[in-house]
Order: sequence, then C-alpha cells, then structure tokens
Amino acid sequence: MSAQASSKIELRNVVKIFGSRIDDALSLVRQQCSKEQVLAETGCVVGVNDLSLSIGSGEIFVIMGLSGSGKSTLVRHINRLIDPTQGAILVDGEDILRYDMEALRQFRRHKISMVFQGFGLLPHKNVLDNVAYGLKVRGEHKAQYTERAQHWIGIVGLNGYETAYPHQLSGGMRQRVGLARALAADTDIILMDEAFSALDPLIRADMQDQLLELQQSLHKTIVFITHDLDEALRLGNRIAILKDGRLIQVGTPKEIIHSPADDYVDRFVQRRVATLN
Repeated sequence: MSAQASSKIELRNVVKIFGSRIDDALSLVRQQCSKEQVLAETGCVVGVNDLSLSIGSGEIFVIMGLSGSGKSTLVRHINRLIDPTQGAILVDGEDILRYDMEALRQFRRHKISMVFQGFGLLPHKNVLDNVAYGLKVRGEHKAQYTERAQHWIGIVGLNGYETAYPHQLSGGMRQRVGLARALAADTDIILMDEAFSALDPLIRADMQDQLLELQQSLHKTIVFITHDLDEALRLGNRIAILKDGRLIQVGTPKEIIHSPADDYVDRFVQRRVATLN
C-alpha cells in the first residue's frame, strides 16, 4: 500500500529554530535565507526548515543526510521530544501538538516507541526488566509483561541473557535489547535514530536482516534515521534526503539512485551508481 493511499504520519510545513531571536529567524527563513545566513544574523540555528512529508502506514521510511542536516531533530518531533516552532504534525489524522500531557503520555506508551543510537538501556536493570519496562510503566500485569518480554528476547536471539545487565553485553547485544523493548511495546510506530550506527559492519548487517525479516510479519510503520546510503537503500521502502534542515528529495531507492533531484543528492549516490555499473 502506498504512503499516499494510507498516510500514518504527516508533517506539514514544520519549522524548528533553536535560539532566542525566534521571530527574527523565522522572518529570514520566510525570505528563503540559508541556514548560515540565519545563524550569522540572529545567532539562531535552523534545525528544520519548512518541511512537509507523508509517511505511509506499514512502510520503512528512511530519513538520511549528513551530520547537521536535521534528520535526528526531525524524528524527535514525531514523538514530541521536540516541539516545532511552527507547523503541524499529524498521526492517524490527529494533530499531536494539541495533546495535553496526559494524552501525550498515552500516545508515547501505546502508539509510538523509539530505538536510540546509544541503546538507551537502564544500566541498573537486567535484560528482562529493560525489555519489559514500557509494559510495566503502562500498568500491565507482571505475568503478562514478563511473558511478552521473554517472547521478544527470544525473537532477537538473546535467550539465556535475561538476567544479564547492559554492561555485560556487547554493543550488538545491547542494540538487540533496545529493539526487543520497542517490539514488546507493540506500538504502531517505531522510530529508529541511527539505531545501528555504533555497530561493527557484520553485526550491523545482521541487525538489518533481522529488522527486514521481522517487518515482513509485523508491518509496523518504521521511521529509520541514518547517514549511510547503503543502509538506506537496503532498508527503505522510500527515502527522504535532508540538507540544512530542508527536504531535498523523497523517493524509492530506485528513484534516488537513478533520478537524483540535484547535485547534492547526486554526490550522495554517484559512488553507488559507479559500483552498480
């Protein structure tokens, strides 16, 4: 199903500016000034610049760009770890910016989960308790959340490590715990911010394989952040490329490779094209 036919997440004209002279910076953004110009004139940093996109239900949507492109800032808007300076963010047609704290709490517990680059595990809790943490917080019974956590620990290949603590695990194993925790929550949406970037290449490829295999049966809406083109091409149903907070191009892997929107995208893909040829 295409994103256009069944939109799960919509971002409409989202702008995020960091700094004290927000109004002045917004005025410059509206005049199409560059990120560097806004910084020089106001001291404000443009994190996201008038960005609109639609993410389809059940797709792996990859957001990529170089460091400072705004990709991690953008993804944190979807669960409101960051609120935009202006714009609208809709999930299942609801503007989540209108949520009060209780509605937002329920949204984060039941609708959306996140896997972080730094694993985000609780160091004083073992593997089982880390995986079950979100279920426990939202009030499920111990027998129920323990059973579900155990199930996902097995799915990600960590049977036997239930009582181990994060410091006793390798990087790849800690990332599996983070993935299991997100999957155990059984949310519609999973945000993955550079989730595999800290892993060795072979482990990273293994985690990519596991994610693709799981997605075949789970059909989650996954927003995956990366700076790596090969990872984006391997995982993404569609890819968005950002530069200086602006959306440069959205397309399928084939479209990104064969029809880059501008020189910036072309530089991203030219080495890949050379390899394919």
